[in-house]
Amino acid sequence: MEPRWLTDDEQRAWIGYRRMRLLLDAEVARDLLRDSGLSTPDYDVLSALSSTEPHRWRLTALADRMLWSKSRLSRHIARMEERGLVIREETADDGRGTEIVLTEEGLRAIQDAAPGHVESVRRHFIDLLSPEQLHVLAQVADTVLVHLGERSESTAE
Repeated sequence: MEPRWLTDDEQRAWIGYRRMRLLLDAEVARDLLRDSGLSTPDYDVLSALSSTEPHRWRLTALADRMLWSKSRLSRHIARMEERGLVIREETADDGRGTEIVLTEEGLRAIQDAAPGHVESVRRHFIDLLSPEQLHVLAQVADTVLVHLGERSESTAE
């Protein structure tokens, strides 16, 4: 079977997306670390935990959400525990699993970091695009996420 090489426009879109993602992720991560002392993975964990009541997730479910292995997440959680941002507890229902629980310090950290983080996302991404571009981007994201087997947040409800 002959490869379906990318056209010039397709190549431009693909390379542009990849380069944009790398540069944008790096810029927002730099801002986050500078302004709050949190890494992007720290922020992702704290954000996930703060979005639920009672601020806890099973380790396996959190690893799935972050697309990380359980061992990688477990090592990261250990570092966050040392800083007082989270604690581990045995799962109440079966005693075999582990739940990651947001501490008061972790809740304060995410609440303090969120305004600066969203401003960074706006400054480096959202505010550069027109409403029409944002709408198209959301549609593109939905299409690709559905193809990859994940419902996007905009289609999840």
